[in-house]
Amino acid sequence: MELYYRQLGEGKPLVILHGLFGFSDNWQTHAKKLAEYYEVTLVDLRNHGHSDWSDEFSYELMVSDLHELFTDLQIEHPILLGHSMGGKLAMHYDGAYPNYLEKLIVVDMGIKAYPPHHEHILAAMHAIDLKSMTARSQAEAILKTFVESEGIRQFLLKNLYWEDKGKLAWRVNFPVLEANMSEILKSLPAFESFTPTLFIRGLLSNYILDSDIASLEEQYPDLQLVSIENAGHWVHAEAPDAFMDAVLSFCLR
Repeated sequence: MELYYRQLGEGKPLVILHGLFGFSDNWQTHAKKLAEYYEVTLVDLRNHGHSDWSDEFSYELMVSDLHELFTDLQIEHPILLGHSMGGKLAMHYDGAYPNYLEKLIVVDMGIKAYPPHHEHILAAMHAIDLKSMTARSQAEAILKTFVESEGIRQFLLKNLYWEDKGKLAWRVNFPVLEANMSEILKSLPAFESFTPTLFIRGLLSNYILDSDIASLEEQYPDLQLVSIENAGHWVHAEAPDAFMDAVLSFCLR
């Protein structure tokens, strides 16, 4: 599948992969900073953002999509940075193409399987009937009854756009993502990676626990772990300066 992308800066390649329900717009601020040092490519994954929708959805397909993009853009040996689902995809890519990445950065995502935990978001999406809505504020009001966090509500609402005059639409294919949630949450296959790898976790998040570290070190022997205080799963948004310091220290070393 041909993916939507945008590029900033010049130099060695660095590619950013968004998380579930996200798209490339979420990473523009960090991309501009990283573009002072690298050619940054922001990607919209299948069923997200400006990329095409498909009933088929798996990490294997997304790895294929990503490799096709790298081939088309002649991106060789990039630094690959992924958040959440994008981090799991980045690890899948590293497993499928060993020794291809210069470095790997995984933001608040482990290698283990996760239990379902997006029910409130999916329930909100089912409750929002875009056909009957004439203003974004109507969708926001419904979201508020399901999603407590203002930050998560605004993150989801970035996917809402005016497809035509008076007609709202989503940039994310919620039905397909919901149908494939077990695929999204599954564990990473076992393999040993020799790619220099940085894991960044928010200490308020439960995605990477202290008890997970030994298994990460076993699968990624060349591993560095940075834990950021006062930040949760959206660590890059909640602690942007500490996040960027960690990324640049790792990339430029």
